[in-house]
Amino acid sequence: MLTAIHRQVEAARAASDPRVVARMASGWAVLGERQFLRGYALLLPDPVVPHLNALGPDERAAFLGDLARLGDAVLAVTGAVRINYAIFGNLEPALHAHVVPRYAEEPPALRTAHPWAYDWQAAPAFEPRACRDLIESLRRELARGA
Repeated sequence: MLTAIHRQVEAARAASDPRVVARMASGWAVLGERQFLRGYALLLPDPVVPHLNALGPDERAAFLGDLARLGDAVLAVTGAVRINYAIFGNLEPALHAHVVPRYAEEPPALRTAHPWAYDWQAAPAFEPRACRDLIESLRRELARGA
């Protein structure tokens, strides 16, 4: 089954996805299609697998290590107070992990809610020009931590 995750990984490989931040050891760091919180990113495995448990021990450690590295970079670049991490795969049955920066200035009703409480349809869509500096800063931070 081809999922949106498969299509995103194919686009990343073809260098046709402007949301790509970096190629990491286990896959691709990309910004989210909706920037409901500035710096929202995902880690997509390459090759795509159905779920975390489909990875062997070394590949799993690499994916989770890259996930933490991406979170470190988002935290450093955005000034967020923490990072929320999520792996679901229910809607898109292919492994992908969400990296969600959380900010002190979020609306009080949302500050302690899970990220899916936001209205994602009302959130700003990814815009390459608007996110250029963020992507470049994340790339530098990831290169520094490599």
